[in-house]
Amino acid sequence: MLKDFDLKKYKNAKLLEHPLLIHKITNLRDVNTKPNLFKQLVKEISILEGYEALRDLDTYNIEVETPIEKTIQPRVHKSQLCFVPILRAGLGMADGMSELLPGCTFGHIGLYRNEETHEPVEYYCKLPSDIAERNVYLLDPMLATGGSAIDAVKILKNHGAKKITFICIIAAPEGVKAFCEANPDIPLYIGVIDRELNEKAYICPGLGDCGDRIFGTVK
Repeated sequence: MLKDFDLKKYKNAKLLEHPLLIHKITNLRDVNTKPNLFKQLVKEISILEGYEALRDLDTYNIEVETPIEKTIQPRVHKSQLCFVPILRAGLGMADGMSELLPGCTFGHIGLYRNEETHEPVEYYCKLPSDIAERNVYLLDPMLATGGSAIDAVKILKNHGAKKITFICIIAAPEGVKAFCEANPDIPLYIGVIDRELNEKAYICPGLGDCGDRIFGTVK
């Protein structure tokens, strides 16, 4: 465990302590949870986290005709949003955001972890050309060392993104510390914070390799 870790030191980090969210994450951890259910749980958890992370969305008024009368009501500015999953595990969270706000724009960043150095390596990036005008929500289920998330933020900023929020499901104290110190200006939403990283930089107790479990490629 990271010594002297205190989440309150990191003003941009928010731990979402909701019983239903924790319940679903517990089911996600279970080694007996099969890929189809695992993927569904990631989707459901992402919807719950997205509900909190998107609380301050801008709205505009439109005229709507109900069965009773015409009325002016607010609608979300979906054109101002962009969800960016970090491939490949982040795709599971993208499914949840698609259900929460159908028709939203997505970008994709591909990073993989070098098994020897534990450092992230970029292999793909596709973002909308107007990324600088959008509120960007970076998605990755696991925040372990923080390296992939930090690199993804650098990529987004290099492409002009100015408003970025990061959403993860499980984080290690080491990853929270690294991310918040590198990006104190970026809101970080976390489902749960686990005990520590092991010698292979896996989160403990964690849930294993999230991408493998989503896509059924566990060895």
